[in-house]
Amino acid sequence: MKLHIGVDQKSGLVHSAVTTAANAHDITQTDAVLHGEEEDVYADAGYVGVAKREEHQARDVAWKIAKQPSKRKVMFKCSNELTTGQDKLSVRAKVKHPFYRVKCFFGYSKVRYRGLAKNTIWLLMLFGFSNLLHSQNLITTG
Repeated sequence: MKLHIGVDQKSGLVHSAVTTAANAHDITQTDAVLHGEEEDVYADAGYVGVAKREEHQARDVAWKIAKQPSKRKVMFKCSNELTTGQDKLSVRAKVKHPFYRVKCFFGYSKVRYRGLAKNTIWLLMLFGFSNLLHSQNLITTG
């Protein structure tokens, strides 16, 4: 199974989470993790081409999608600088911190598959607790 999450850029709180089968492509879950009021959308290389999809043509957002590793390697040979909006570690950390909290603080690093519905409920509960702790500043990451 896969978990797709949407994280608020300012607060770092998870606002949406969707689980799918492992063979589902990331780009198909874009609508599920966006709430509609975004100005900028940062995503990893699994979302390359999302701006060209028909269902996202009406969105007025700045798509900032990370380059694929093979293209990044070529880009870095030519220049030692990161391009604007690409692979910013501080933005990437906003999405990785909730996963870090769920894995390290709640001990949910390995998933025993009990069915997509049961695992989804469990993960939503853990991310809810993660949001609660993060918003209360009871735990700090980084």
